[in-house]
Amino acid sequence: MMHLNLKQPLAVLPGHQGNVVVGPSSPAPAAGARRVVGAASSGRRHVMPRISCSATEEIGGAVSAATVEKMLTVKATVEASPAIGRVYAARGLDDIGDLLGKTLLLELVSSELDPKTGLEKERVTAFAHRTLVEGRYEAEFQVPASFGPVGAVLVENEHHKETFIREIRLVTAGDPSSAVTFDCNSWVHSKFDNPEKRIFFTLKSFLPSETPKGLEELRKKDLEALRGDGRGERKAFERVYDYDVYNDLGDPDRNPGHRRPVLGGSAEFPYPRRCRTGRARAATDPRAERRDGHNYVPRDEWFSEVKQLTFGATTLRSGLHALLPMLRPMLTEKELRFPHFPAIDDLYSDGLPLPPETGFDAIRTVVPRMVRMVEDTTDHVLRFEIPGMVERDRFSWFRDEEFARQTLAGLNPLCIQLLTEFPIRSKLDPAVYGPAESAITREILEKQMSGNLTVEEALAARRLFILDYHDVFLPYVHKVREQQEATLYGSRTVFFLTDLGTLMPLAIELTRPQSPTGQPQWRRVFTHGPDATDSWLWKLAKAHVLSHDTGYHQLVSHWLRTHCCVEPYIIAANRQLSRLHPVYRLLHPHFRYTMEINALARESLINADGIIEQAFWPGKYSVELSSVAYGATWRFDMEALPNDLVRRGLAVRRGGDGGELELTIKDYPYAHDGLLVWDSIRRWAADYVAVYYESDEAVAGDPELQAFWEEVRTVGHADKKDEPWWPVLDTRRSLVETLTTIMWVTSGHHSAVNFGQYHYGGYFPNRPTTIRKKMPVEEGRDEEMRKFMSQPEATLLDMLPTQMQAITVMTTLDILSAHSPDEEYMGEHAEPAWLAEPRVKAAFEKFAGRIKEIEGVVDECNSNPELRNRCGAGIVPYELLKPFSKPGVTGRGIPNSISI
Repeated sequence: MMHLNLKQPLAVLPGHQGNVVVGPSSPAPAAGARRVVGAASSGRRHVMPRISCSATEEIGGAVSAATVEKMLTVKATVEASPAIGRVYAARGLDDIGDLLGKTLLLELVSSELDPKTGLEKERVTAFAHRTLVEGRYEAEFQVPASFGPVGAVLVENEHHKETFIREIRLVTAGDPSSAVTFDCNSWVHSKFDNPEKRIFFTLKSFLPSETPKGLEELRKKDLEALRGDGRGERKAFERVYDYDVYNDLGDPDRNPGHRRPVLGGSAEFPYPRRCRTGRARAATDPRAERRDGHNYVPRDEWFSEVKQLTFGATTLRSGLHALLPMLRPMLTEKELRFPHFPAIDDLYSDGLPLPPETGFDAIRTVVPRMVRMVEDTTDHVLRFEIPGMVERDRFSWFRDEEFARQTLAGLNPLCIQLLTEFPIRSKLDPAVYGPAESAITREILEKQMSGNLTVEEALAARRLFILDYHDVFLPYVHKVREQQEATLYGSRTVFFLTDLGTLMPLAIELTRPQSPTGQPQWRRVFTHGPDATDSWLWKLAKAHVLSHDTGYHQLVSHWLRTHCCVEPYIIAANRQLSRLHPVYRLLHPHFRYTMEINALARESLINADGIIEQAFWPGKYSVELSSVAYGATWRFDMEALPNDLVRRGLAVRRGGDGGELELTIKDYPYAHDGLLVWDSIRRWAADYVAVYYESDEAVAGDPELQAFWEEVRTVGHADKKDEPWWPVLDTRRSLVETLTTIMWVTSGHHSAVNFGQYHYGGYFPNRPTTIRKKMPVEEGRDEEMRKFMSQPEATLLDMLPTQMQAITVMTTLDILSAHSPDEEYMGEHAEPAWLAEPRVKAAFEKFAGRIKEIEGVVDECNSNPELRNRCGAGIVPYELLKPFSKPGVTGRGIPNSISI
């Protein structure tokens, strides 16, 4: 705190950023605050910038006994900017206001109460005026010497339009050492939209019980404003966080075929909650919300304008909608397959010519990587970048080794499981779906293992693994088959762990359940047989499995487990954790942009007849299927990477629950690199929690923290609120585990399933999003079987996505795989509030150092020829969990948050 005695020279003691101690003494701490003695104290310093002054006056050579309060001059500098590129209708009025100095009204709030009245001290107010420096405003205050620490600054925006405020800097008496910075980075609404002033708190973090008395009411008021009252339609400038079910994916008023079930709030379709918009209900379906305009998200959750302008984040909303109609006229056979594989290769070599009337300039804005000018001409083509795996090995996608390797080091390494029981049995009702026991027999597996091991011996040695999409997809087989040009099976794929640490696929089972009309169950097991027919049937069966894995990846591993399940954490944190709360400040970087990208997904990706429904095999059942997976499989405790690996049998704990983790497959790149990232996050969370919580009782007794977690469980994930596996935040250990899980899902987990999408899916035969034709050996398909026998390659091409589906997916994956120029990578930048606390700053520096070390470890592993799942001829090195990246599509980099 700062005391200025006019009779004594200034004595400056070192403190935190913005916490300068000046003068010989400091008053007693506020009630409830922890007293700190000396720089080496184990407690935290709850010190904020203090503006106070006491003096004695010399009158006629004598010292007066009276104490005369002085006024101190405090200068405020505001770094602000209007929306980039906007031309306001009201700009003229705002310019006049700037000239008159009536632009931003600032109020300084003391952290102390008036000792005489016990009430909040009178705030000190001044207008900020625009300076000659663009975006900079300055104000000057005359502050009573007894004002005390400045705990908050209130801002009223006198402009007719919103203003973005980056920071507010206070300097007392022209002394630079007294500088105090309030980190804002927020849009401030116009007072003409909302008369309530914005509150910006000090960089110092406080648990609720330690809040300075002068800030207690402001802390409550700010949270009340963020919660809103749950009524009315939300406006674009608002900051209200509230919940709703997923009832806005369809638009039945415009198209009856767009009616979709409500997800969330029912036993049939459980689902996490999304941000409430408050829009009116559809006339034809009162359960559905109208899709009028863009989806509301709180103003500070919007993309930065750098991200919007340089990265083109709005491509998901308007760009693709403009791009795809432009392409359709060029694809005369857009609903047909590619005629041959060289035609697919042409997408990367010759490209698609873009006539000027198609608007190639617009396309170039949307997907600049893809538009190329033909040499020595003014013509343009849409030419796709060659994906990494095809660039290294054009035929890798065709081989069993790569098919198996990608279950461990590809785009969806989260579904492979240890096979622990045999025979394999379904948990579905056999009266509805047919016999439960798998057609994969002991004889089939032992033959494929060349008779070297029995099934029992392989199980005991933990050498059999399974990719099981049988029970989750079987109920949807007949529904999907009712759609045009789509088919589905339930599938099981069994793998064998070789002595070299690689996986070898042994058998694929495809199953069609019995139908309500009496059609019996059909199933068949495929193996890589010794003749051409079996070999080609095996390749077709692999294509089906790859489409199953691709659909599950996009809808469950990616959308559900990261984007969708994280949104309730963001809403609850903003509603229940004050900006002063240390846990809010720890989690905030991990929530950046997620609500905006989710809103865009509801508009253009997962909506009725959106990109996912058009190009992926589940079609209109896509998001519904993710609801079924949520109800059957999602558990918060299993979102922790170590727990997930143990559940799937890919790791075991030696020595009990807290014991060391041992991987079942030593060369499992996702698990190996992921555990390095997980452990670094866990240690950072533990160090951070130790700074603010001195005991388990402090965790259990934190009302904001408990309200946050209660709301996550009972509102945000209300359909699972009674599950016994929810952690109880009553110890520092449980808090660390919970925070680590949230931070892992938003960073490492999302990066592993997102930023390799173009590398692995950009060549769509490697990961087809849909298979349009049934297996030719299914009964009643004699003509298809004859065509297959005469030209099996044509049968495979018939099964793969159409030209339009392929180009839609390839373009979408290119956009989704790209890093923005303003990406914030894990361990790269410290939040200002972390720098304001020396112990937190030191902990972050250790965390940043560990993250940098991971870069080198990943490089070392990728160059080790003994690790055959990440190093070998033509193999794409596993870099999805390599922490840092440059902008663009790189196949690496771990941002803090789900930002695309």
